[in-house]
Amino acid sequence: MSKDYYEILGVSRDASPDEMKRAYRKLALKYHPDKHKGEKEAEENFKLINEAYDVLKDAKKRSQYDQFGTVGPGAGFRDSGFQDVGFGDFQDIFGDVFSDFFGGAGRRSAERRGADLRFDMEIDFEEAAFGTEKKIKIPRTFKCSGCGGSGAKPGTQPTTCSTCSGSGQVNSSQGFFTVSRPCHSCRGRGLEIKSPCTKCSATGRERKTKELTVKIPPGVDVGSRLKLSGEGDEGTPGAPKGDLYIVLDVRRHEIFERQNDDVICEVPITFTQAALGAEIDVPSLDGPQKLKIPAGTQSHRPFTMPGIGIASLHTGRRGDQHVIIKIETPTKLSSRQRELLDEFARESGEDTTPINKSFFEKMKEIF
Repeated sequence: MSKDYYEILGVSRDASPDEMKRAYRKLALKYHPDKHKGEKEAEENFKLINEAYDVLKDAKKRSQYDQFGTVGPGAGFRDSGFQDVGFGDFQDIFGDVFSDFFGGAGRRSAERRGADLRFDMEIDFEEAAFGTEKKIKIPRTFKCSGCGGSGAKPGTQPTTCSTCSGSGQVNSSQGFFTVSRPCHSCRGRGLEIKSPCTKCSATGRERKTKELTVKIPPGVDVGSRLKLSGEGDEGTPGAPKGDLYIVLDVRRHEIFERQNDDVICEVPITFTQAALGAEIDVPSLDGPQKLKIPAGTQSHRPFTMPGIGIASLHTGRRGDQHVIIKIETPTKLSSRQRELLDEFARESGEDTTPINKSFFEKMKEIF
């Protein structure tokens, strides 16, 4: 490429700003480094067309370039130490090119991603442990069925905004900077709707309810969040939809408590079962399980039953179940039962010496 900026862009010297912009975008796409990785010539050409467009798009710079053949201090510019490129212009130079390069149509400033939605769901303890499926109904916005999301009356189409020429932005100079703002006429869309759709009032969206099936994996807990991508509100034309987040709450269980991936439950046994030993049925998430209670078991002694807890949300491996024994003291005794217990107490020496001597001896040492 030569150093003639008009020749670089392939436009005549009386080309309009729109003609130069179209020529620039076409060349920028052609020589973009992502399309020519490792090709030095394409990279240099890409830099050169950006340099050319940066000068010719600015009326003041273009005038000085036409007069002096160059731009800078030698052409009457004061050396300010930085280029006279505003933030809005910088976005205008690269924003449309990048969006076109990656398959878009030039996203404008008014394009906004759809809002994310939240749905609070309460599930049972067992559903959290083993997973489940739930059907829910979500009110959300969709593309208008009347206009297909354009906002224009069926049979008509939006037209290019006459104020911003379709860019969605208007520029104003403030000193050395050019500031871009959303166009007040089209609100940044770059399009004007002269005949609005009566169904959506030109918004391009309507509110409806959608039924979804939500798969809840095993191992979720209170506060777990499930993300359903693209199931949020509709975005503005050209923008993606939002996401839907399911936030879970788990109902308390009458028997079980959860500690990480382990399950804890208290199981009552009688005094004689604790003293003599027994085999009892204990509840679990998998149904009743047999548990051997050795003779002389004390109250609140824990027993671990491995592998029948809750599946880990990360590994799928199940935790354990911990059974806490609770010895029930009878509250109503018959005469014969009282007589037998009195005899047991005398045989045990409970009248004079506590069974757990060490406990009381420690108390004496402390106090």
